[in-house]
Amino acid sequence: MAAPPAPAVAPRRPGRLLGLGGRALHRSAALLALAAIWETVPRAGLVDRVFLPPLSEVLAAWWELLRTGQLADHVGASLTRSLTGLALAVVTAIPLGLLIGWYRPLADLLSPLLEVFRNTAALALLPVFVLILGLGETSKIALVVYACSWPILLNTVAGVKGVDPLLIRSARSMGLNHLRLFQKVILPAAVPTVFTGVRLAGAYSILVLVAAEMVGAKAGLGYLVNYAQYNFAIPDMYAGIITISAIGLVVNQLLVAGERRFSTWRVDVTTA
Repeated sequence: MAAPPAPAVAPRRPGRLLGLGGRALHRSAALLALAAIWETVPRAGLVDRVFLPPLSEVLAAWWELLRTGQLADHVGASLTRSLTGLALAVVTAIPLGLLIGWYRPLADLLSPLLEVFRNTAALALLPVFVLILGLGETSKIALVVYACSWPILLNTVAGVKGVDPLLIRSARSMGLNHLRLFQKVILPAAVPTVFTGVRLAGAYSILVLVAAEMVGAKAGLGYLVNYAQYNFAIPDMYAGIITISAIGLVVNQLLVAGERRFSTWRVDVTTA
């Protein structure tokens, strides 16, 4: 006699949802603790609440800035400058890094020049950019391009040079020419390191731009923080700082998702 069919097993959706909720709570525990401390310490009188207002007051100021449209204007101005500079750095630094990492004569030619400029802080060159390009958008975007280019360029060069020689010898033994070897072996193996540089550049694009906007700008998050400080609008100042941190977090997560998309062959060996 044929064995009776096995009963259908209902999907364990509630358990899966609980697991996801537990992981989300675990990852946000530190942020929740920081928020609780921020709210409690000023109210307990441990610090002067004039200079460090409770988080609830900061969030109220943030909502007011959002409601009046001021926050959207500042965020739009900063994101336009930051993303433009980051995009220009990506399209210039990655091809240059691939060439430098792949062709040794070019690396020998440009290495002394790269060593000089890589050790020059971007903010130290801010007066130079302002003098040459003026106080408009061009100087700020150019400063972001300069700051973002170095982590992308150096990580791209390191990614190309760090490819396993065994992979290269194996590919050459299979008859791949230089172009196919670069497309099928070098470039895929260098993708994780390249994206590490892009993620660093994403953080630099926000940090450097905020500093530049404090010097000569009429809009932007750096201008908002600086203006709020001078006018003693302390909750607005912290609201701007929180917005900068949130934008940096979102940009980083988007770049992480992009890295996973372009390096699907990688295996995650981390354990819970």
